[in-house]
Amino acid sequence: MQYGICHMSIVAVRSGADDSTAMVTQLLYGDFFKVKERRKKWSRITVCFDHCEGWILNNQFRLIPETHFKDFDSKEAHRLTTDFVSHIISEKGVLTPIVLGSRVDGIPLLHHSFDGSAPIVKQLKSNLVATALLYLNTPYLSGGKTPFGIDSSGFSQMVYKINGFNLFRSTEKQATQGEPLSFIEESEPGDLAFFDNNDGIINHVGIILKDNYIIHVNGQVRIDRLDHTGIFNVTEKLYSHKLRVIKKIA
Repeated sequence: MQYGICHMSIVAVRSGADDSTAMVTQLLYGDFFKVKERRKKWSRITVCFDHCEGWILNNQFRLIPETHFKDFDSKEAHRLTTDFVSHIISEKGVLTPIVLGSRVDGIPLLHHSFDGSAPIVKQLKSNLVATALLYLNTPYLSGGKTPFGIDSSGFSQMVYKINGFNLFRSTEKQATQGEPLSFIEESEPGDLAFFDNNDGIINHVGIILKDNYIIHVNGQVRIDRLDHTGIFNVTEKLYSHKLRVIKKIA
Protein backbone atom coordinates (compact mmCIF):
# COMPACT_ATOMS: atom_id res chain seq x y z
CA MET A 1 0.00 0.00 0.00
CA GLN A 2 1.22 3.49 -0.87
CA TYR A 3 0.07 6.80 0.58
CA GLY A 4 -0.23 10.30 -0.80
CA ILE A 5 -0.98 13.94 -0.03
CA CYS A 6 -2.40 16.59 -2.33
CA HIS A 7 0.19 19.34 -2.79
CA MET A 8 -1.88 21.36 -5.29
CA SER A 9 -4.79 23.74 -4.76
CA ILE A 10 -7.51 21.56 -6.32
CA VAL A 11 -7.26 18.17 -8.03
CA ALA A 12 -10.03 16.40 -9.92
CA VAL A 13 -10.82 12.84 -8.80
CA ARG A 14 -12.39 10.97 -11.72
CA SER A 15 -14.46 7.84 -12.12
CA GLY A 16 -11.91 6.33 -14.50
CA ALA A 17 -8.28 6.68 -15.55
CA ASP A 18 -9.11 9.14 -18.30
CA ASP A 19 -9.70 12.89 -18.52
CA SER A 20 -13.02 12.31 -20.28
CA THR A 21 -14.59 10.45 -17.33
CA ALA A 22 -16.82 12.14 -14.78
CA MET A 23 -15.36 14.03 -11.84
CA VAL A 24 -16.65 12.27 -8.72
CA THR A 25 -15.04 14.63 -6.21
CA GLN A 26 -12.04 16.89 -5.70
CA LEU A 27 -8.95 16.84 -3.52
CA LEU A 28 -8.06 20.07 -1.79
CA TYR A 29 -4.60 21.05 -0.65
CA GLY A 30 -3.44 18.86 2.23
CA ASP A 31 -5.91 16.00 1.70
CA PHE A 32 -4.48 12.57 2.52
CA PHE A 33 -5.34 9.34 0.73
CA LYS A 34 -4.40 5.72 0.14
CA VAL A 35 -3.05 4.74 -3.27
CA LYS A 36 -4.79 1.48 -4.17
CA GLU A 37 -3.47 1.06 -7.72
CA ARG A 38 -0.74 2.88 -9.64
CA ARG A 39 -0.47 2.98 -13.43
CA LYS A 40 1.81 4.89 -15.80
CA LYS A 41 -0.18 8.16 -15.67
CA TRP A 42 -3.01 7.55 -13.20
CA SER A 43 -3.53 6.20 -9.69
CA ARG A 44 -6.68 4.87 -8.03
CA ILE A 45 -7.03 6.36 -4.57
CA THR A 46 -9.31 6.28 -1.53
CA VAL A 47 -9.69 9.62 0.25
CA CYS A 48 -9.15 9.16 3.98
CA PHE A 49 -11.68 11.74 5.14
CA ASP A 50 -14.76 10.25 3.45
CA HIS A 51 -13.55 7.00 1.80
CA CYS A 52 -14.50 8.32 -1.64
CA GLU A 53 -12.65 6.45 -4.40
CA GLY A 54 -11.48 7.54 -7.83
CA TRP A 55 -8.56 8.23 -10.16
CA ILE A 56 -6.07 11.10 -10.14
CA LEU A 57 -3.06 11.97 -12.29
CA ASN A 58 0.28 10.84 -10.89
CA ASN A 59 1.83 14.30 -11.37
CA GLN A 60 -0.82 15.91 -9.16
CA PHE A 61 0.13 14.40 -5.81
CA ARG A 62 3.12 13.48 -3.67
CA LEU A 63 3.82 10.07 -2.18
CA ILE A 64 4.54 10.08 1.56
CA PRO A 65 5.91 7.42 3.95
CA GLU A 66 3.41 5.22 5.77
CA THR A 67 4.62 6.46 9.16
CA HIS A 68 3.86 10.07 8.23
CA PHE A 69 0.51 9.10 6.77
CA LYS A 70 -0.54 7.27 9.93
CA ASP A 71 0.66 10.13 12.12
CA PHE A 72 -1.41 12.77 10.33
CA ASP A 73 -4.37 10.52 9.56
CA SER A 74 -4.77 9.64 13.24
CA LYS A 75 -5.02 13.26 14.34
CA GLU A 76 -8.44 14.13 15.69
CA ALA A 77 -7.77 17.88 15.55
CA HIS A 78 -7.19 19.24 12.05
CA ARG A 79 -6.24 22.72 10.88
CA LEU A 80 -8.44 23.91 8.01
CA THR A 81 -8.30 27.25 6.23
CA THR A 82 -11.23 29.56 6.93
CA ASP A 83 -10.51 32.27 4.35
CA PHE A 84 -12.17 32.20 0.93
CA VAL A 85 -8.68 32.09 -0.62
CA SER A 86 -5.32 32.01 1.15
CA HIS A 87 -1.77 31.07 0.10
CA ILE A 88 0.99 28.64 0.87
CA ILE A 89 4.63 29.46 0.13
CA SER A 90 7.10 26.98 -1.38
CA GLU A 91 10.76 26.64 -0.41
CA LYS A 92 11.58 28.81 -3.44
CA GLY A 93 9.17 31.53 -2.29
CA VAL A 94 6.46 30.79 -4.86
CA LEU A 95 2.90 31.62 -3.75
CA THR A 96 0.16 29.09 -4.46
CA PRO A 97 -3.50 29.93 -3.73
CA ILE A 98 -5.52 27.43 -1.71
CA VAL A 99 -9.25 27.53 -1.09
CA LEU A 100 -11.61 27.50 1.86
CA GLY A 101 -11.46 24.21 3.78
CA SER A 102 -7.93 23.19 2.78
CA ARG A 103 -5.96 21.24 5.37
CA VAL A 104 -2.65 22.76 6.40
CA ASP A 105 -1.39 20.63 9.29
CA GLY A 106 0.47 18.46 6.75
CA ILE A 107 2.54 21.40 5.51
CA PRO A 108 5.82 20.13 7.07
CA LEU A 109 5.68 17.09 4.78
CA LEU A 110 5.61 19.37 1.75
CA HIS A 111 8.21 21.85 3.01
CA HIS A 112 5.77 24.71 2.56
CA SER A 113 4.88 27.57 4.88
CA PHE A 114 1.55 29.19 5.70
CA ASP A 115 0.59 32.19 7.80
CA GLY A 116 -3.12 32.61 7.09
CA SER A 117 -6.18 31.78 9.17
CA ALA A 118 -6.37 28.05 9.90
CA PRO A 119 -7.54 27.39 13.46
CA ILE A 120 -7.81 23.90 14.90
CA VAL A 121 -11.24 22.63 13.91
CA LYS A 122 -13.84 22.45 16.68
CA GLN A 123 -17.32 20.95 16.56
CA LEU A 124 -19.52 24.03 16.55
CA LYS A 125 -23.02 23.65 15.14
CA SER A 126 -23.64 27.33 15.75
CA ASN A 127 -21.15 28.21 12.98
CA LEU A 128 -22.70 26.01 10.27
CA VAL A 129 -25.01 28.66 8.81
CA ALA A 130 -22.30 31.35 8.76
CA THR A 131 -19.98 28.94 6.93
CA ALA A 132 -22.72 27.98 4.46
CA LEU A 133 -23.28 31.63 3.59
CA LEU A 134 -19.63 31.94 2.53
CA TYR A 135 -20.50 29.74 -0.47
CA LEU A 136 -23.52 31.81 -1.54
CA ASN A 137 -23.68 32.23 -5.35
CA THR A 138 -21.02 29.57 -5.95
CA PRO A 139 -21.84 27.96 -9.33
CA TYR A 140 -22.96 24.34 -9.53
CA LEU A 141 -20.23 21.90 -10.57
CA SER A 142 -20.78 18.16 -10.48
CA GLY A 143 -18.14 16.68 -8.18
CA GLY A 144 -17.05 20.15 -7.00
CA LYS A 145 -16.11 21.06 -3.43
CA THR A 146 -14.86 24.66 -3.64
CA PRO A 147 -16.19 28.24 -3.68
CA PHE A 148 -15.49 28.20 -7.44
CA GLY A 149 -17.78 25.25 -8.16
CA ILE A 150 -19.69 22.84 -5.94
CA ASP A 151 -22.49 20.26 -5.90
CA SER A 152 -25.14 19.73 -3.22
CA SER A 153 -23.39 16.98 -1.27
CA GLY A 154 -20.01 18.67 -1.65
CA PHE A 155 -21.56 21.81 -0.22
CA SER A 156 -23.01 20.11 2.85
CA GLN A 157 -19.85 18.06 3.35
CA MET A 158 -17.52 21.07 3.25
CA VAL A 159 -19.70 23.23 5.51
CA TYR A 160 -19.78 20.45 8.09
CA LYS A 161 -16.09 19.59 7.64
CA ILE A 162 -14.98 23.16 8.33
CA ASN A 163 -16.96 22.96 11.58
CA GLY A 164 -15.54 19.63 12.71
CA PHE A 165 -18.15 17.12 11.52
CA ASN A 166 -17.63 14.24 9.09
CA LEU A 167 -20.11 13.62 6.30
CA PHE A 168 -19.86 11.09 3.50
CA ARG A 169 -19.34 12.41 -0.04
CA SER A 170 -22.56 11.26 -1.73
CA THR A 171 -26.05 12.52 -0.93
CA GLU A 172 -27.42 9.00 -0.49
CA LYS A 173 -24.75 8.10 2.06
CA GLN A 174 -25.13 11.41 3.91
CA ALA A 175 -28.83 10.58 4.28
CA THR A 176 -27.88 7.50 6.34
CA GLN A 177 -26.16 9.66 8.97
CA GLY A 178 -27.70 11.40 11.94
CA GLU A 179 -31.11 11.35 13.59
CA PRO A 180 -34.28 11.72 11.51
CA LEU A 181 -36.79 14.38 12.50
CA SER A 182 -40.54 14.04 12.01
CA PHE A 183 -41.35 17.66 11.23
CA ILE A 184 -39.61 20.78 9.94
CA GLU A 185 -40.68 22.49 13.16
CA GLU A 186 -38.33 20.16 15.06
CA SER A 187 -35.31 21.26 13.04
CA GLU A 188 -32.71 23.87 13.89
CA PRO A 189 -30.57 26.04 11.62
CA GLY A 190 -27.74 23.84 10.36
CA ASP A 191 -29.75 20.62 10.13
CA LEU A 192 -29.85 18.83 6.77
CA ALA A 193 -32.88 18.33 4.52
CA PHE A 194 -32.77 15.57 1.89
CA PHE A 195 -34.83 15.32 -1.28
CA ASP A 196 -35.61 12.51 -3.71
CA ASN A 197 -36.57 12.10 -7.36
CA ASN A 198 -39.56 10.33 -8.89
CA ASP A 199 -37.84 6.97 -8.43
CA GLY A 200 -37.43 7.55 -4.69
CA ILE A 201 -33.65 8.03 -4.97
CA ILE A 202 -32.24 10.68 -2.64
CA ASN A 203 -30.34 13.02 -4.93
CA HIS A 204 -30.25 16.45 -3.25
CA VAL A 205 -29.39 17.95 0.12
CA GLY A 206 -29.54 21.41 1.62
CA ILE A 207 -28.82 23.16 4.93
CA ILE A 208 -31.81 24.46 6.88
CA LEU A 209 -31.88 28.12 7.86
CA LYS A 210 -34.21 29.88 10.28
CA ASP A 211 -37.77 30.94 9.39
CA ASN A 212 -38.37 28.07 6.91
CA TYR A 213 -35.58 28.90 4.49
CA ILE A 214 -32.91 26.60 3.07
CA ILE A 215 -29.52 27.17 1.46
CA HIS A 216 -28.69 24.63 -1.25
CA VAL A 217 -27.21 24.21 -4.74
CA ASN A 218 -29.54 24.65 -7.68
CA GLY A 219 -27.59 26.18 -10.55
CA GLN A 220 -25.70 28.02 -7.84
CA VAL A 221 -25.69 28.13 -4.06
CA ARG A 222 -28.92 29.98 -3.29
CA ILE A 223 -31.54 30.50 -0.61
CA ASP A 224 -35.14 29.34 -1.13
CA ARG A 225 -38.25 28.58 0.91
CA LEU A 226 -38.70 25.18 2.56
CA ASP A 227 -41.99 23.55 3.59
CA HIS A 228 -43.40 20.03 4.05
CA THR A 229 -43.65 19.57 0.28
CA GLY A 230 -40.08 20.57 -0.49
CA ILE A 231 -38.08 23.50 -1.81
CA PHE A 232 -40.08 26.33 -3.33
CA ASN A 233 -37.96 28.27 -5.83
CA VAL A 234 -38.78 31.89 -5.10
CA THR A 235 -37.47 33.00 -8.49
CA GLU A 236 -39.36 30.55 -10.70
CA LYS A 237 -42.39 30.28 -8.38
CA LEU A 238 -42.42 26.47 -8.34
CA TYR A 239 -41.25 23.50 -6.30
CA SER A 240 -37.80 22.39 -7.46
CA HIS A 241 -37.21 19.48 -5.06
CA LYS A 242 -39.44 17.06 -3.13
CA LEU A 243 -38.69 16.67 0.58
CA ARG A 244 -37.80 13.17 1.76
CA VAL A 245 -36.30 13.46 5.26
CA ILE A 246 -34.74 15.92 7.68
CA LYS A 247 -31.67 14.83 9.62
CA LYS A 248 -29.96 16.23 12.71
CA ILE A 249 -26.28 15.43 12.32
CA ALA A 250 -24.65 17.81 14.76
